[in-house]
Order: sequence, then structure tokens, then C-alpha cells
Amino acid sequence: MDKILSARIDEAVIRQIALLARELRTTKKAVIESAVRFYSEQTGLKKQVDVFESTCGSWKRSEPPEETVRQARSTFRKSMERHHQ
Repeated sequence: MDKILSARIDEAVIRQIALLARELRTTKKAVIESAVRFYSEQTGLKKQVDVFESTCGSWKRSEPPEETVRQARSTFRKSMERHHQ
């Protein structure tokens, strides 16, 4: 599915995209997509990004899971008790 991207781009770059699209007899969208793919390949960026590696790391905790659950339940109970008094 295509999504809309909004970005402020220098006018000279916009003209270059339009010129390339006209010369290559394709759309501006195709020019931009192929340029991004080419740049990604040239920089060696992985095709698939490891989501777990690039997120905050919340799963890497110093305490065991049982302690995390105990703290979460304790906080929830205190919150519920506050509303029932």
C-alpha cells in the first residue's frame, strides 16, 4: 500500500526529479523510490531491520520477569485502591 510522504525539499532537487522523470519516461514517484533503493544498497543498509535491535531495549531488564510482573501488579492494585476509597 502506498502512503503519503510530506517533506520540504529544495526547489532545485524538485526540478531535478521532474527532469529525471521526463527523461526516463516514468513518474516522479518511481524516480524517488528507485533513488532511495539505490542509496540504501550503496550504503550497505540491511534489507530487513531487526526491530528488537532498534527499539528501546525494554525486554533487556536487570530484574527477572517475575519481579517486573510483581511491580506492575502492585502498582495496578494501588491505583485501583485509590479509586475505590
